[in-house]
Formats: sequence, structure tokens, C-alpha cells
Amino acid sequence: MEEAKPSRTALRVAMRRAAHQIYDSPLVFEDPIAVPILGEEYGEELRRDSVSRDQPFSVAMRAFIVARSRYAEGNLRRAVEAGVWQYVLLGAGLDTFAYRNPWPELHVFEVDHPATQQWKRELIARNRIAVPENLTYAAVDFERQSLSERLAESGFDENAPAFFAWLGVVPYLTLPAFRGTVDYIASQAKGSGVALDYGLPRDAVPPMERMALDALAARVKMAGEPFRLFFTPDRIAAEFVAFRDLEDMGTLEVNARYFQGRRDKLKWLGSAARLFSAWV
Repeated sequence: MEEAKPSRTALRVAMRRAAHQIYDSPLVFEDPIAVPILGEEYGEELRRDSVSRDQPFSVAMRAFIVARSRYAEGNLRRAVEAGVWQYVLLGAGLDTFAYRNPWPELHVFEVDHPATQQWKRELIARNRIAVPENLTYAAVDFERQSLSERLAESGFDENAPAFFAWLGVVPYLTLPAFRGTVDYIASQAKGSGVALDYGLPRDAVPPMERMALDALAARVKMAGEPFRLFFTPDRIAAEFVAFRDLEDMGTLEVNARYFQGRRDKLKWLGSAARLFSAWV
């Protein structure tokens, strides 16, 4: 087995979720596992980053990360209340839901690249976080392996509805890989749903935002995880024509729902990223 190599983007996302628990009040997204999962090694990196925590870009990125997590788990609650008992995290990264899952009957499937998943499992063990019985790890390379086959091998019931969280993944996919996953979710039992985030094309954002988007794109490319796939709201709606109850949220809607009335500077800035959900 190859040595586990952490995804730098997954680590940065986890660090921003942890920073939110430490520095922001009131919390938009409460996650008591976000800090412990980092352990001493990455906890030290988090403390070193404290100098930049109040910079506008850092605050906005933190807001984006916690808003999309809350959005996904809010939609998950809707699914559970409707009787769904399977939750699939596509590109789970260091997501912590499975380790604080309030529903014993909800089975969680964490899907991720083998190396990233191995790294996470090592962190979980090293930092003594209990792995619940209603969690299953499914290692999948989205570009080369069949999601349906790997989930079926992991005990996923395709005859029962499921909710899928697809956060921080879509911009890194090819269009065929994206469409393959959408088709798979569309084939699930009635009552299934999905929540995801996506990015607008460069020419669809204001000129000043393009500079920030270019800088972010350069950083993730240097980390070996380049952006590939973008959508406008009309184009992504067309990809989900087989679904119902589509919701597409931009900055104004997200800030009104999650950041209204705050006294600090925590809010979502810019227009390049959006939240989206749809139901089978």
C-alpha cells in the first residue's frame, strides 16, 4: 500500500472548520470534532495561521466552508425526517459528521480517494476518535473506478433512498466524471437527494473577483489539485433535469440565511461559488 499523502485542499478545509470553532461567535456550524481530528501536528499549523485569521479573504473562505457544511447537513436532516437512513459523503476529506452523528439508524458511507482516506483513518486512530459502527469507508478514485460498484461492495442499498453530500469536489472533476455521478444519484430510489457546491466560470464573475479566483486557482494547481469544471446556474440546472425541487443559492441568499445580524465580519463575499441541492 502506498504511503498516505494528505490532500492539501482537504486539510485547508478542515483547518477552516476548526478555526471557526475557536474564533467565531456565535457559531454558524457547530463541530466538536473539528479541532480534535487535526491533532497536535496540524493543530500547530492552525495556531501558526492565527495571524491571518481576520484577513478578509480568510474570513470569507471560512464563511464559505462552514455555510456549505451547514447547508448539506440541513438538507440531510430533511432527508432523515422523510425516512432516509443512508448518507453518502462523496469526497469526504476530513468531514466529521460520522463521528458526531445524532441518528443511530443513519448509516454513513465515506467515499474518497484511497490515499486521502488512508490519511484520514490514520488521523482518526492517532487522535483517539471513536469510529462508530454505522460508518463504512469506501475508497474510490472518481476518475477511474465505478462509484456504484464500490458502494454496493460496501453494503450500500441501492433500493433504498439515500442523501449525498458532494462538497468541495465538483470543481476538480472532468465533465464525464461529474455526469456519471449525477446519473448515478438520479438512478437512486425516490426521496434521495444531493447537496453540492460549484463555481462560476471565470468570465461570469466581476473583473476584481477574477483576480482572487485566479490566485486561488494557482494555489490549488500548485498543490496538484487544479480546478477543471465550472457551471452557470442555467447550465447546472440543465445537468439536473431529471431531479425535482432544485435550489441554487448565491451570496445574498446564503448571507441572509446563515450570517444575518452578526456583529463580526463573518460572511460570504463575492459571487464565484454557489450552493445547490436537488431531489429524486
